[in-house]
Amino acid sequence: MNVRRLIPTAALASATVLGLTALTACSSSAADDKDGKLDIVASFYPMQYLAEQIGGDHVSVTTLTEPGQEPHDLEISARQRGELEESDVALYLKGLQPAVDKAIDQSGIKTKVDATTLTSTKKHGNEVGGHAHEHDHAEDEEGHEGHDHGHSHEGADPHVWLDPVKYAEVAEGVGKALEKADPKHAKTYEKNTAALVKKLDGLNKSFEDGLKNTDSKVFITTHAAFGYLAERYGLTEEAISGLDPEGEPSNKRILDLQKMAKADGVTTVFYETLVSDKTAQTLAKDTGLKTDVLDPIEGITDDSKGDDYMQVMQSNLKALQKALGAK
Repeated sequence: MNVRRLIPTAALASATVLGLTALTACSSSAADDKDGKLDIVASFYPMQYLAEQIGGDHVSVTTLTEPGQEPHDLEISARQRGELEESDVALYLKGLQPAVDKAIDQSGIKTKVDATTLTSTKKHGNEVGGHAHEHDHAEDEEGHEGHDHGHSHEGADPHVWLDPVKYAEVAEGVGKALEKADPKHAKTYEKNTAALVKKLDGLNKSFEDGLKNTDSKVFITTHAAFGYLAERYGLTEEAISGLDPEGEPSNKRILDLQKMAKADGVTTVFYETLVSDKTAQTLAKDTGLKTDVLDPIEGITDDSKGDDYMQVMQSNLKALQKALGAK
């Protein structure tokens, strides 16, 4: 969607000038105005979680993506544009939500933190980890043609938060950004960042230990959100619809997955809470497989298997252990 259609160029320019003027009038600490808190706009839940965990009582966090809303195709409202202009910090993940990327880029926010710049990223698609080489190469090349299915996702895979190690790296970068934006509370941000990184290190250890010895290393998901997680723990993710959760797989892709599931002893097709499970259920039925939830944690709802990132990730670990036959 073209964000520029939502707001006239003149109005946008005026809002930007006003935002910059307001920022110029601020003192050295962005949190000195209003209620004394640093105003942070987070693009969606994983960024919100970082802001709240690191900022604590010294920040006020607004999230652009409502709970239960699929974030990839989010459209920005005029109200949300106003919130952006009045904020001290924008925390987002470039490449996941194009409308958010444009809105933040066009805003006058002083501190813009793109999480993808705080860790290393790479391209992922339907297939991860060189899985094609585990089977007959010629047959697999034919079966895996056209995996992109015409998706327009350019650049790197943005789903870095599902790898606890990369998420910890992002957390450290966010902590430094908040320290700079609000130096008066820098010590608190530093302390909170260290505590969060420690928790994420523990989560990483749980995944390492829990997935070290399994019957299978291959799992099927609705869309390719778990590429970084798979690589971190020596697994292979096979996605039905690539990086786009709303993408429609080709018949060839479905047949390929059916063959692969049988060859690799796959027991489960994973679906998500925020995206239709129709394709996953159909694939599971056609192949005699079970279904379960593997949550990409793009939002927390009443259907989530946990109240926050850490709890849902622990639920994801249990689901993977069960599906992969962990010993």
